[in-house]
Amino acid sequence: MIENTSLIPSEAARLTVDVASEKNATDIILMDMRSVCSFTDYFIVMTAESKRQMQALVNDIDETLAKSGMKLTHLEGSSEGGWILLDYIDFIAHVFSPEERDMYQIEKYWNRAPVLFRVQ
Repeated sequence: MIENTSLIPSEAARLTVDVASEKNATDIILMDMRSVCSFTDYFIVMTAESKRQMQALVNDIDETLAKSGMKLTHLEGSSEGGWILLDYIDFIAHVFSPEERDMYQIEKYWNRAPVLFRVQ
């Protein structure tokens, strides 16, 4: 399922976790989706405490991944709406406000996916 050629999906997903952690996202989870869905290999789910932090996370993640040769294929949502999705085909990063994260409970919806890494 590799469309981006610079990093393998697991490395790119882990790099996303590292950027999110450096930029003070909270409750970061890396989930292995390969056994539960066919559209991506990994989910990264994180919480941003403000609209400004949410947009900064999106910008920093995309900038870092672009430098590594990864191409963002789809961006959805907004900081105003409390949720932004960054789709890199092999992995998808979800940046939530605390309220939207609590409402959608994406980890519970995909609870059969193994959690590979968690940063509280």
